[in-house]
Amino acid sequence: MNYLRLLIFLCSSCLIAQQKPYVSEVWVADQGDGTYKNPIIHADYSDPDVVQWGDDYFMTSSSFNAAPGLPILHSKDLVNWELVNYALPKQVPVKHFNTPQHGNGVWAPSIRVHNNELYIYWGDPDFGIYMVKTDDPFGNWEEPVLVMEAKGAIDPSPLWDEDGKAYLVHAWAGSRAGVKSILTVHKMNAEGTKVLDYGRHVFDGHENHPTVEGSKFYKRNGYYYIFAPAGGVSTGWQLVLRSKNIYGPYEEKVVLEQGATAINGPHQGAWVTTDTGEDWFFHFQDVDAYGRIVHLQPMHWENDWPVMGKDQNGNGIGEPVLQHKKPNVGEQYAIQTPRETDNFEQDSLGLQWQWNANPNVLWSAKLPGNDFLRLYSIAPPEQMNSLWDVPNLLLQKFPAPEFNVATKISLIPGD
Repeated sequence: MNYLRLLIFLCSSCLIAQQKPYVSEVWVADQGDGTYKNPIIHADYSDPDVVQWGDDYFMTSSSFNAAPGLPILHSKDLVNWELVNYALPKQVPVKHFNTPQHGNGVWAPSIRVHNNELYIYWGDPDFGIYMVKTDDPFGNWEEPVLVMEAKGAIDPSPLWDEDGKAYLVHAWAGSRAGVKSILTVHKMNAEGTKVLDYGRHVFDGHENHPTVEGSKFYKRNGYYYIFAPAGGVSTGWQLVLRSKNIYGPYEEKVVLEQGATAINGPHQGAWVTTDTGEDWFFHFQDVDAYGRIVHLQPMHWENDWPVMGKDQNGNGIGEPVLQHKKPNVGEQYAIQTPRETDNFEQDSLGLQWQWNANPNVLWSAKLPGNDFLRLYSIAPPEQMNSLWDVPNLLLQKFPAPEFNVATKISLIPGD
């Protein structure tokens, strides 16, 4: 078989030792003066969710068809983040995702702590709702479990109640289910591995909140809360529902909107409370080719309703802020950002790299002692007319609005 051996050296500007915190030269949220600027991550970590575990914060996001999937980011202060792992080495079902499935795969995961383990639930619009868990987020994650087989079930979030009962809320993708803008709650077994009923619809957004989705389940002061974006990815708002009964009826309130800001569609994310008692909300902003970038908003409670960002015009709805005082987490931590540069001196690929489909061992080689990566070209099937359908594309996310990339390549024809 004919192939090309491609030797790559990539550097965004300079080499930084692996053991030191990596700091981007093109986008840093921490301003070094006790404040931060938004977005805190100017990269496509779509539909972010965040949870606190001990003194640590962990974030995951949609990864769609890219593999490995379900990125795991780690922070100590909610502003400075490092990409540390992936919960899903290969997309499942594996055979299906061995070829590119653009826009499919992992949609809007939620990450939660239960029984001293981290759980991640996500919806695959074509197969159903999956769960994966671990007691070591930096290590191996268990094999995925299909919690509910369904066509069009997306954006799930679990809740373990004080009485030990477990529930799951999710939305529906109109492209698969034929209906959208409704939220459904199911009973689950205590282990969180299986739904136990057909579910009950608890909210219909067709009248005032089209495309309600991205549901996140919480409980506070006796209220069940469902945080759910509505109005569309690039044009919508953050909706919050509350009820004293898990099945409703739910009251509704819009708590975050674009308003007079340039931050379009501010919604879908995570509520986090620090040990110092501060509340914060993560959300994304859709910026076209740059993807869905991650923002952090201050948050507080009024009359058992959250207020996110800053209410600029007194209408009771927050608007995103571009700069703010950093969260008080009790200590100061070093500035760091997700890694961009890779000099290929390690024994494996840097975590910033993902493939266009489930990886194949024949696509690349990282040999011990080499300071380069060898990629093998594979002749595509005749029906492929563009790179869109090529699985062995090695990719990483855009890190900023503007950036330079320096690459050293050697092409070596071979048989």
